[in-house]
Amino acid sequence: MSLSLRANEKIYINGAILKFPHKVTLEILNDATFLLETHVIQPEQTTTPLRQIYFVIQTMLMDPGSAGMTRLLFERMLASTASSFEDAEVLGGLNHIDKLIGEDRYYEALKQLRGLFSVEAGILASSGQALGAKLSNMPPEMAMPAMRSASTVLAPRAA
Repeated sequence: MSLSLRANEKIYINGAILKFPHKVTLEILNDATFLLETHVIQPEQTTTPLRQIYFVIQTMLMDPGSAGMTRLLFERMLASTASSFEDAEVLGGLNHIDKLIGEDRYYEALKQLRGLFSVEAGILASSGQALGAKLSNMPPEMAMPAMRSASTVLAPRAA
């Protein structure tokens, strides 16, 4: 697989963060989990239930060492989120995402979730609901594993 990156664009490969000062084309010759910077959301962007789930799956992809612990958080959040929606498209999407995660297909699950963001936005707007609680407002026992992983994966590194 060939990936073209712009100058200073980040790519996350198997838990490592790579950045090149110039435009570069990478050729990945074996199985690797990767995520392009444009698909990464930061903790402060987890303003809706689906974005919170996205963040947790993103953490599983970017920090494979904590995927087991983070998967427990995913399962709790998925059950809670599914019980709060009635929309067939969202519920069907969440069911499909659950199957993808069960097969360790994190990237495909993220892609599916990105497709549901606009549906969720429409539902929240039409119902007059405020945006969902941020990840940092979740009960500590649920939020801390993902936040711990996020801080090690997403935080800028000192030079």
